[in-house]
Amino acid sequence: MTKGAPTPPSAPRATGRRRLPGVTLRQGAVKQARAEAGLSLAQLGKGQVTAPAIYLIETGRTRPSLPTLEHIARRTGRPIEYFLADPGGATDETLAGLIELEQLVAAGRNDEAVALGQRLLDLGSSAHRLGRIRFHLAHAQLNLGQVEPATRLLREAHAHFEAVDDQLMLAECLGSEASLAYRTHRPGAREMVDRALAICRNLKPAPQTTEARLLSILAAVHLASKEWDQAIAVYQQAIDVAGTLFDLRRLALMYDGLSDAYRETGQVEAAARFANRAIALLEVLHDRLALARAENHLGLIMLAKGDHSQAREHLDRSLGLFEETDLQAGRSNVLLSLCELSLQVGQIGHADELAHEALELAERLHERANVAEAHMWLGQIADRRADAKATDREFNLALSELNGLGMEERLLRCHGAYAEILERRGDMEQAYLHMKKAFAASRPGLLQSEETESAESASLA
Repeated sequence: MTKGAPTPPSAPRATGRRRLPGVTLRQGAVKQARAEAGLSLAQLGKGQVTAPAIYLIETGRTRPSLPTLEHIARRTGRPIEYFLADPGGATDETLAGLIELEQLVAAGRNDEAVALGQRLLDLGSSAHRLGRIRFHLAHAQLNLGQVEPATRLLREAHAHFEAVDDQLMLAECLGSEASLAYRTHRPGAREMVDRALAICRNLKPAPQTTEARLLSILAAVHLASKEWDQAIAVYQQAIDVAGTLFDLRRLALMYDGLSDAYRETGQVEAAARFANRAIALLEVLHDRLALARAENHLGLIMLAKGDHSQAREHLDRSLGLFEETDLQAGRSNVLLSLCELSLQVGQIGHADELAHEALELAERLHERANVAEAHMWLGQIADRRADAKATDREFNLALSELNGLGMEERLLRCHGAYAEILERRGDMEQAYLHMKKAFAASRPGLLQSEETESAESASLA
């Protein structure tokens, strides 16, 4: 180098962090929101962005990344949509990605969908499509059993659709939130799907596919609440509303739900017919996860018919499919079905292993209903081994868990099974007590009113 020549600038060092693209904002939006919220530059950026950086954003000298914009929105109490420049109908790089994301979820390619969805959320230009990206990404995560991140994404998508007044997608999102609520035994599922249906039917014209989808979710809510007749009626209504517009996967899930409801009402032939229809469609669609659940339901139908060989075949296939997909959520259901089968054919040791495996998995995944179910089967296994102490312990654990869930039908079944065991043991007083509680679970409110009348009569005597 020649003496006295200027030193060339050194190349910037790689930091290992990729700079996120910026979001195009409506001029003056950040400054106006900050002023109306009564925040200084430093207060607005607190915890994430420096005051000079906020100043540069306000004056249009730099564009914020999407995470920075979300921070500004939270601090000012404004929806993200408030800050965005009008896209003017122009396409952006996320449009093709969003279409692909929808297609991946519909095809059941959920791992790919999650990876694509996360990439789309990183794009600054995704702000106008945040609601739909989060909505479809949440569905992919739900299909993979990733409940907590899906819950957060649906909540954020809901807020987005409300902010932009997208009533159709708000109805769709409420339906998905209702579906998540009943699957995880959280309250409010019925109210959410009722609101979604009201929004949908208020649209002119009401979209048939959305209404049919919401009706299928309402039917599933009835199914989860053990309201078998209502579930059957609403499933049939959903099929009628959809006509020829139903997609095959949704129709397969409807058939699977109908088979479950018919099995619970003792109509095993109808249950088997709908289960086989569901499985045939899911085979064509290559939906391994939904197929695993449908095979479990058909196995239980065969068990109800007393066909142990066919029950074993379908339950083993269901478990194999769960292992293929490497999905843990819902696997305990199949283990408990196999436990019931093993107990029926006298394989007590194997039934015990299956019940303990199901219990460990259900506890790890916080599947409280299946935790209770596992304790109930362990109680029946202990009874077969004439271990009264272990029987009492397991049934008390099952009943304690179910009492906290408000699941009357399962509570009825557990009290009834324990009452039969106590009666065989000769403990008639305790057997009567549990039969009384089973009756109370099957007719909530009736027993309480009878007790109230007795107390009133005694006070008048």
